[in-house]
Amino acid sequence: MRRVQILSPFRGATPAARRLNVAYAQAALLDCLERDEAPFAPHLLYPAVLDDSDSEQRMQGISAGLEWLAVAEAVVVYGDLGVSEGMAAELRQAEIAGVPVERRSLPGWKTPTQELPVITLEEPTDESR
Repeated sequence: MRRVQILSPFRGATPAARRLNVAYAQAALLDCLERDEAPFAPHLLYPAVLDDSDSEQRMQGISAGLEWLAVAEAVVVYGDLGVSEGMAAELRQAEIAGVPVERRSLPGWKTPTQELPVITLEEPTDESR
């Protein structure tokens, strides 16, 4: 099995966005396993035991993830939901370390857009007056 480190968005502007990002990262893990890879997603592991809102603990988790990146055979970027600042920083580190980068997408996922409901105003009919 090839060791790969997964990059996908984690933090979200809202709790709903974060749940979406976690579900997407879990789908990425499954995709890697189905490819007979040994995936590692530090952004799913470390926030379970560290406080992501505490800058010192967040940096500890990021540093631990970067240590694993150095032994990965590839970094796999799942970008259907965009590339976050954290992902971009990890991509730079992968480039510096000479770790190959692959870009993937998952069927059924796309960049979410904020769609506003369409409101149609109807003229009152004689019956509704």
